[in-house]
Amino acid sequence: MAELKTQKNDRSVEAFLNGVENEKKRADSFSILALMKKITRQNPTMWGKSMIGFGTIKYHYASGQEGEWFPVGFSPRKQNITLYLYGLYSSLDSEEYLQLIARFGKHKTGKSCIYINKLDDIDMGVLEELIRLSIRDK
Repeated sequence: MAELKTQKNDRSVEAFLNGVENEKKRADSFSILALMKKITRQNPTMWGKSMIGFGTIKYHYASGQEGEWFPVGFSPRKQNITLYLYGLYSSLDSEEYLQLIARFGKHKTGKSCIYINKLDDIDMGVLEELIRLSIRDK
């Protein structure tokens, strides 16, 4: 079975974020870092070269593939900030999730992630609720 390319490592989260070129994206990233740390009560860890995760969960697919991932995290990408909310994957059709995402603000969604341009575009209270929902059953 192939090993995942994106693995947890001991690179410095702060050094990575300090290297984000766009000043606004860097400031937003440090705000997200503080928020996720406060809500998860976990220290951040680098995953691969550009993802920051909080906590670790084990997953098992029907195919037999298994591994570790983080339930909550983010990555300041060139085009946007990607919020990884793994725990939302099972909640995507829930009324609670749909009501929250309707109030979230300007964003795009993926399978278990949300793409934003900047924190000014979203409702921070809703982001807090989405993070809590994502880790609630972990």
